[in-house]
Amino acid sequence: MSSEQARIRKTPVRAAWLGGLLLVVLLAGSPAVHAQRPTLYWGTSGYQVRVLQWRLQQWGYYRGPIDGSFGNATAQAVRRFQARNGLRVDGVVGPTTWSALGLGWRAPVRAAATPVAAGGRSDDLTLLARLVSAEAEGEPFEGMVSVAAVVLNRVRSPKFPNSVAGVVFQPHAFESVTNGLIWRRSPSALAWQAARAALNGWDPTYGSLFFWNPAKPVSGWIWSRPVVRQVGAHVFAL
Repeated sequence: MSSEQARIRKTPVRAAWLGGLLLVVLLAGSPAVHAQRPTLYWGTSGYQVRVLQWRLQQWGYYRGPIDGSFGNATAQAVRRFQARNGLRVDGVVGPTTWSALGLGWRAPVRAAATPVAAGGRSDDLTLLARLVSAEAEGEPFEGMVSVAAVVLNRVRSPKFPNSVAGVVFQPHAFESVTNGLIWRRSPSALAWQAARAALNGWDPTYGSLFFWNPAKPVSGWIWSRPVVRQVGAHVFAL
C-alpha cells in the first residue's frame, strides 16, 4: 500500500454520513473489459459527474442536487474531500481521487479499497437497496435477493471491479443506472431486506454473474452464458 493510500485510510473525518441493477446491457467485447474513469473538473457534465456527486453526497461532502453538472458546489466538495484525505487539493477528479472515492476501476486489493467515509460506514447496503428497488421491484423476495447477490458475486470475481460501487457504476452494466431510475426510486422495505440478506451471505443464484429479463430485447451473447435458474421474471447465469 502506498503512503498516499495509508494517509487516506488514517485521516479522521467527522462530517456526518448522509443516507441516501432488470436488464444487463453488455459492454462491447468481453464483459471483463476494464476502463479508466474520465478526469472531471469544473465545467464538465454528464453521467460520471452524477456518480461523483452521489458519492460525495453519501459521504457528507456535497449537499447540492445530483444534476450531472460540475459547478462551484461540486468543485468545493471535491476540494474538501481531497484536503481531508491527504490528496492534492486542486478540485480535479483524476485517477487518484477516483480511487480514494472507492470508484476507481482497479483498486489494488480488497482490504485496501476502503477510503475515508464521512461517518466511517460503508454505503454498500444503501447502494444495493437502491439497485434492487430499481431493477427488481415487484419481483418475489428471492428474486430481489438474487439481484443483489449478482452484484456481490461480481465483486468477488476477477473479471469485474472489486467493490460494490465499482460494479454498480460500471458503464452500461445495469439499465437502471444508465437511465437514472436508481436515483429516482427510493428503496422499499423489501429492497432493504433483500440487500441485507445478500450481504449476510444468501445467494439464491449459486454464483451467477449475469441476469436478464427474457421477455425484453437482449444481446444474443448473453444466451451463451450457462443458465443457472430463473427466479420471477429474471434469468440468472454464470
